[in-house]
Amino acid sequence: MKINFRLDYHTAFGEELVLNVFTPDGKGGNETVAYNMFTADGRVWTRSLENADTRSADALRYFYTVRSNSREERSEWTTMPHTLELSAKNAEVYNVYDRWMEMPEDTYRYTSAFTDCVNRRRKVAFKPSQFGRTLRVIVRAPQLRGGERLVVTGSDTALGRWNPAKGVELTEHSVNEWVADINADAFAERRSELKFVAISDNNKSSYLWETGANRELSLPEMKVGEATVIMFEQAFFELCDQRFAGTLTPVFSLRSESSFGVGDFGDLKKMVDWVADTRQRVLQILPINDTTNSHTWTDSYPYSCISIFAIHPQYVDLTQLPPIADEDKRREMEALRLELNALPQIDYERVNKAKTEYLQIIFRQEGAKTMRTADFRRFLSENERWLVPYAFFCHLRDENGTADFTTWPEHQQWDEALRPLLTNTRGKWWQKLTYHIYVQYLLCRQMENVHTYSRARGVILKGDIPIGVDRHSCDVWQEPRYFNMNGQAGAPPDAFSVNGQNWGFPTYDWDNMLADGCEWWIRRFTNMAKYFDAYRIDHVLGFFRIWEIPSDCVGGLRGQFVPALGMTREEIASYGLNFQEQLFTEPFIADWIVDRVFGENADEVRKEYLDHSHDDIYTLKPAYDTQRKVEKAFEGKTSEKDIWMRDGLYSLIDNVLFVRDNKDSSKFHPRITAQLSLRYEALYDNDKAAFNRLYDDYFYRRNNHFWYRGAMKKLPVLVQATRMLVCAEDLGMVPDCVPWVMEQLRILSLEVQSMPKSPAERFGNLAAYPYRSVCTLSSHDMPTLRQWWDEDYDQTQDYYTSMLYHEGGAPHPLPGWLAREILQRQLQCPSMLCILSIQDWLSMDERLRNPDQDAERINIPAIVPHYWRYRMHITIEQLAADKDYNNSIKELITQSGRI
Repeated sequence: MKINFRLDYHTAFGEELVLNVFTPDGKGGNETVAYNMFTADGRVWTRSLENADTRSADALRYFYTVRSNSREERSEWTTMPHTLELSAKNAEVYNVYDRWMEMPEDTYRYTSAFTDCVNRRRKVAFKPSQFGRTLRVIVRAPQLRGGERLVVTGSDTALGRWNPAKGVELTEHSVNEWVADINADAFAERRSELKFVAISDNNKSSYLWETGANRELSLPEMKVGEATVIMFEQAFFELCDQRFAGTLTPVFSLRSESSFGVGDFGDLKKMVDWVADTRQRVLQILPINDTTNSHTWTDSYPYSCISIFAIHPQYVDLTQLPPIADEDKRREMEALRLELNALPQIDYERVNKAKTEYLQIIFRQEGAKTMRTADFRRFLSENERWLVPYAFFCHLRDENGTADFTTWPEHQQWDEALRPLLTNTRGKWWQKLTYHIYVQYLLCRQMENVHTYSRARGVILKGDIPIGVDRHSCDVWQEPRYFNMNGQAGAPPDAFSVNGQNWGFPTYDWDNMLADGCEWWIRRFTNMAKYFDAYRIDHVLGFFRIWEIPSDCVGGLRGQFVPALGMTREEIASYGLNFQEQLFTEPFIADWIVDRVFGENADEVRKEYLDHSHDDIYTLKPAYDTQRKVEKAFEGKTSEKDIWMRDGLYSLIDNVLFVRDNKDSSKFHPRITAQLSLRYEALYDNDKAAFNRLYDDYFYRRNNHFWYRGAMKKLPVLVQATRMLVCAEDLGMVPDCVPWVMEQLRILSLEVQSMPKSPAERFGNLAAYPYRSVCTLSSHDMPTLRQWWDEDYDQTQDYYTSMLYHEGGAPHPLPGWLAREILQRQLQCPSMLCILSIQDWLSMDERLRNPDQDAERINIPAIVPHYWRYRMHITIEQLAADKDYNNSIKELITQSGRI
């Protein structure tokens, strides 16, 4: 067999095209084999593959790239490569007339969110053909909806003479790509015209013709035993863009009659039903990764995972497991379940202790039998790479009483050489690890079941990928080369926290990650695709630059963007600022500053915490010259005065104009929000003006292209790793390059009306939201709609008048009728997804919503650590049974066209 590829593609001088063919790598995956193509004019490129190149393959999957000087310059969209079935039985030669496939504008239509959830179609195998001469037609038609198929008809008798009922039906052999083999000898004419037509399975007499002029088909000369493969340009139909509504709720917040004091995967399945029954299409949750670090309530923070693969054991649905055989213990656990489930909030420590005890009982009772099953062995085989180190890490954490592996007496880093010993089913280590492996098996299978069920109900499950991992996590312990441990990841000051956020996560060593093609991230995203069809990239800005805070800091003000182009002394001086290194980079503590910050306690502070330097200038005593030292000194002191003194000392340490670059000591970065500092207040007016020019240039212009190039090395690989729908949280201090990249990679933005993207707007313009976006009223880090309404009366009045067009005073608290109107306006915006929190959905019904609106807050970023313990105050069963309320939601969704 011989395959001749031809691609029309105009290249520049020095560029060459490469054909990349996927082949099995012998490890269950694929690798690519590259074949240089040839050209005589730089426009038509060809390559022939003989038998040796296509060895025993039923189909070829491939893509094209452009190289220059042995470096890849451009690539086709690799998420959806070309597919060529070698199924024309009599064909000894395939002549393939191809098209270069860029990432399309409607990439979202190729995602599993669309193809496997809302536009599900019956899959039919592409049948082999046995023509002497074969014409193969290939076209992509991503607009087709569920239950629709594609037919080609045209002017020739072989195509049905423009009668779709007599046309040639195509088969969807790849996602949104349709193919048909036609007997070339049946054509009456060498030249003909054709069009593609969509036909519904429910109404076969209703045809939807593609737009545009008729397509032209010119059959080349063909010998017996040849197949001509023609890839046509995408088919377009007059169909409007689909928009969907959805609900955001953490799994832990779900409450049902059967849950055990915390939401679980059984509750998630019930929530899928409620979403589907109210005509919604999306159910978004927060991260479900295991966060068990200390076995205390501080582990409730879902964005500080100890494994990017493992699921938190608290989410196991115990009702899906066999009952406890011991009748007395069974009654005891049931009584405890009822007690914990009745609590208004999650008691994280009691719930996890109880569920762990329950799981250990079931493991002793059922574990051996389960682990002998073929399904368990398959699970272990597929997940062993991360699962065994994770189980070993959990065992060592519990044995040593801490997850801080740097303090363990041995095994302070994962040793791959231990794997055979740990996986020996007859050895002692296997017995110590199997409980953790068994629990992950239960969790994985339960979550996969929810995913399958959600697809069947037409609901898109949307997950969340945290930007960081806990510094005492299995991931850092197993693969430390990917992490920088000498800094802390966080976020600069924003609407959530005036002092910035210090998450404590290690930052990523992107040089090492890029060296192996971001393999760690690809594994992470691929694992997510087992459970979700869409995902939210938490803090997408971190892929451009992360806010890195020195390890001796508690707050986030003395951080710096990494990577970023630091400024030399000469550059700083060029803005007209007389740069004085010590004065600008060391805490500036003058008498008037001490008086301003500490008031009546100023003399006590001078005596206890400061050393006199010269004139009216002081320095901090060595015992208090970092925020971590101050934090330790005030540990356990909780009086109002102690907290005031501690925070005042923190502010003195932050009172600088510049921070030194963490890699190059000769370069500097202006301190974030330095204009709000007392150090800035002490400057002369001309120095203030010079600093402001420098500051604006640094944060909003200087790094834009630098950050753009960095992000484009990372994000394209990750976005194309799966077919999940990609959404991003792009709030905060967003540089101009972020929307450039998101537009180029077709990533959905996040739109919050109270946090507009334009600094010229107080509230976002709903009508101007882009289609590729997610509209919401509030996130888990924000106050709910009802809380926001009462937070700032002047702001609310402005919104009431300018956005809702009402006269008079805005009513407080927010009445249900007005909440409904606000929700209705959000739903009517152009965004593809409008996802509202369960709290905001409930706000429109004064019968159902929580009487205490403050009990609905999930997280307060300014409080670290925060106890994540919010639960729905009503059960999912009660929610599902309220027909009036559910009909009200369905009415809103129907009126907005989100069905």
